[in-house]
Amino acid sequence: MSSSTAGEKTSWPEVVGLKVEEAKKIILKDKPDADIIVLPVGTPVPKDLLPDRVRIFVDTVAETPHVG
Repeated sequence: MSSSTAGEKTSWPEVVGLKVEEAKKIILKDKPDADIIVLPVGTPVPKDLLPDRVRIFVDTVAETPHVG
């Protein structure tokens, strides 16, 4: 079960393994005012708490990288 503060959802374990756009839709359904930020896994982030910020960390290469 996800964490909550005063009935508001604060985590979304159910989106693990989904595509970023699908995850964003689910998060925004629960928290329409979310400022969603997508970052590579391991990116250093400040420890400040912003109540509307939701970070999604990704680590999968979706397409073959190429020059051009």
